[in-house]
Amino acid sequence: MILEYLIVCGTAIIVSGLTLFSGFGLGTVLMPAFALFFPIPLAVAATAVVHLANNLFKVMLVGRKADWHVIARFALPAALAALLGAFLLTAFEQSSPLWSYQIGGRTHEVTLLKLIIGLLIVAFAFFELLPRFQNLVFDRRYLPLGGLLSGFFGGLSGHQGALRAAFLIKAGLEKEAFIGTGTVSAVIVDVVRLGVYGASFYTAKLGEIPRELWGLLLVATLAAFLGAFLGVRMMKKITLRAVQFMVGAMLIIVGVAMAGGLL
Repeated sequence: MILEYLIVCGTAIIVSGLTLFSGFGLGTVLMPAFALFFPIPLAVAATAVVHLANNLFKVMLVGRKADWHVIARFALPAALAALLGAFLLTAFEQSSPLWSYQIGGRTHEVTLLKLIIGLLIVAFAFFELLPRFQNLVFDRRYLPLGGLLSGFFGGLSGHQGALRAAFLIKAGLEKEAFIGTGTVSAVIVDVVRLGVYGASFYTAKLGEIPRELWGLLLVATLAAFLGAFLGVRMMKKITLRAVQFMVGAMLIIVGVAMAGGLL
């Protein structure tokens, strides 16, 4: 059991630190890592806790610079869409396997949830890797649409940062206002989706999850937050292209394996 704690916590800290150099957001990288050790809904929710805690510190620093008019147009639709995405996550988790197969005497199941989350991991990995998508921006008039898309995927899988940035970058905000507005919007989505996860999944499934798994999940969540917290405050965030490709390749492999029922 001690070895499991060391492996999971070490992975959480390393993955959180990789966000400083890979160009990927914390949720994009951390959720697949958690999914290697925990059921997908738990992995998404644990990542949301880390994401929320990290952004609450940012809100204290730059939240006062947020543009509340933009937040009303972007974050409110995002919150509504996050409700739908989070409800779908819990609904997909209860669906029957689509099909199963055996490799080496071991049975693997392809479920609707694994298929959707796996494909989203692959899609958002390419979204952040390919230059044509990195430069993707949208006009200010599409802010409500951006909120809907960002919030929906945020609620479903935790993938919200890339879309949020693409829609807010053209909102005519100064740098500090852009960061503050994005951070407040992320906090709103995280609070909404965590509420749904708690009400729809954990209250119904709490008794079915081994107690030791909850302890491991709690420690891993704290380790991931510690890695993100220390990293952001001790080092300037830069993107190293080689690290970005390495992390992107790992995300694609994990996503394909998850979609195929291997994880």
